Amino acid sequence: MLKKRFTACVIVKDGRVVQSIGFKRFLPVGRLEVTVEFLNQWGIDEIVILDMDATAQGRRPDCEHIARISKKNFAPLAVGGGIRTIEDMRQLVHSGSDKIVINTISLERPQIITQAADVFGAQCIVVSIDVRKNADGEFEVYKDSAKVATGRDPVEWAKEVERLGAGEIFLNAVDRDGSKQSYDLNLIQKIASAV
Repeated sequence: MLKKRFTACVIVKDGRVVQSIGFKRFLPVGRLEVTVEFLNQWGIDEIVILDMDATAQGRRPDCEHIARISKKNFAPLAVGGGIRTIEDMRQLVHSGSDKIVINTISLERPQIITQAADVFGAQCIVVSIDVRKNADGEFEVYKDSAKVATGRDPVEWAKEVERLGAGEIFLNAVDRDGSKQSYDLNLIQKIASAV
């Protein structure tokens, strides 16, 4: 029997934890350290921390901050945002991240998925896929915090990242983000049945 697992996705913008609404509006929540502390107290199974400004601002991951957080964190930790190289990933792992979450770099240089899986193991590599409906009403993969359309079909991209060695896919239905409309089950089913 499969155990139910609860994973918290913590979005960081301008150094603060926020609640995202459609990747366009952001409600402040508080400090990352406090958020992680509460999630641990509540018995969360895994925490995903995504710094949504890092890539756009040309910043690398804040490994020192992750190291401080990981000392007080007891749940598996996945970290994304600003990752450009295998060395960035290595530093995050040494700082306490159990998994690495990549998005933009995987779209720009898909071979980095395979390189990373070869170095760290597939179980460590998570590819985040931001999906929204385009002007034609079709699902499409976006990048840069869902601002730039890629022309990629999400099902085909999911199959490709699996083939390249990703151990997990972190699927973001941007149109439903923060809307309280629940998950986009149609999109989830399409991806889940393909990989």
